[in-house]
Amino acid sequence: MSLQEIFATRATRMKASEIRELLKLLDQPDIISFAGGIPDPELFPKQAFQEAYAEALSGPMAAQGLQYSTSEGHKPLRVWIAKQMQDIGIPATPDNILITSGSQQALDYLGKLFLSPGDTALVGWPTYLGALGAFNAYEPRYDKLDPLSNRSGADYAAEAEAAGGKAKFAYLSVDFANPTGATVSRAARERVIDLADEMEIAVIEDAAYQALRFDGEAIPPILALEAARKGGDIEACRTIYCGSFSKTLSPGLRVGWVCAAMPVINQLVLMKQAADLHSATLNQIAITHVAEQHFDSHVAKIRAAYRGRRDVMLNALEEHMPEGVSWTKPEGGMFIWVTLPETLDGADLLAESLKTERVAFVPGHAFFADGSGRNTLRLSYATSDEAKIAEGIKRLGHLITNALDA
Repeated sequence: MSLQEIFATRATRMKASEIRELLKLLDQPDIISFAGGIPDPELFPKQAFQEAYAEALSGPMAAQGLQYSTSEGHKPLRVWIAKQMQDIGIPATPDNILITSGSQQALDYLGKLFLSPGDTALVGWPTYLGALGAFNAYEPRYDKLDPLSNRSGADYAAEAEAAGGKAKFAYLSVDFANPTGATVSRAARERVIDLADEMEIAVIEDAAYQALRFDGEAIPPILALEAARKGGDIEACRTIYCGSFSKTLSPGLRVGWVCAAMPVINQLVLMKQAADLHSATLNQIAITHVAEQHFDSHVAKIRAAYRGRRDVMLNALEEHMPEGVSWTKPEGGMFIWVTLPETLDGADLLAESLKTERVAFVPGHAFFADGSGRNTLRLSYATSDEAKIAEGIKRLGHLITNALDA
């Protein structure tokens, strides 16, 4: 007998991430990779972390850093995060903050908290692949979240009930989203709050890239807009804000957070206790040290670097892409989303590109809950220098031109 025969039904919904597989290509030196949505390791604040760990392990914090800790997270870190939340209009206290092992763990917990088999999650078309991976284990159905369409909350709810469950939350990445690089407008954010109140569902606001704005005017987070509507009371809000240090300070330390009303935080704490007790204490202490002393200056540094790379990629796309190809123009973050003529398939293009042009990217269909979007692809400018970006887009333009002429 194979143990696979007694796996839970949820195991059939778990699939390998195409992006995780593509990251293996980064070990091949002749590949120009626009595939991984990861920060440039050359920009990590290594010296600051060396100092932070040295201090944490040599001073009075050493015993605390190596010991079990509270599930809620390191109190000084939660205090720092709460202040950051207040600065962007979210009236949070440290008690409204739970530290997680990256925002990915937060998505998994929230899927577990809200979704029963057959329930509906409202997501973008496309949406973050990691969110689909986190939610899939809880056997949901997906519906397309399009806040500025003419669909009513009653329509979303009726379709969810017809499918045998209930709509439970709307999930969206609001600033410079993975994969599209797009930013949700203020009008769309306000409409999401309207829908959530009408349907009595939660809103999961994924803010992993919020700090990486290069251009334009910042839009208040959904949680800030909702709190302003509701008298500045976070306890009256349906929105759950997920933040992360992965795109600003370090992804390897796996430190993220959830900011929400206390009933949500309290339930997530119980999940945290059952899952891993708490996130690594020593890493939280180190993140606190670096955030308190270097966050603003370091984020300014990486913004400047990524802005320059984005500009090179946009200029190269303009120069080398054939007619019929379009792309987003992000105001921040790490991604550009390319839409090809419908006759082309991103997965087929990737296979050919790896053979002939040695350029990697992510086929776009992976980001659609229904597997559509075959004529799209995601490009990341975060980990390549400007010369490689220019050369890689030139090669990609050549590949797509030849494919259209074939």
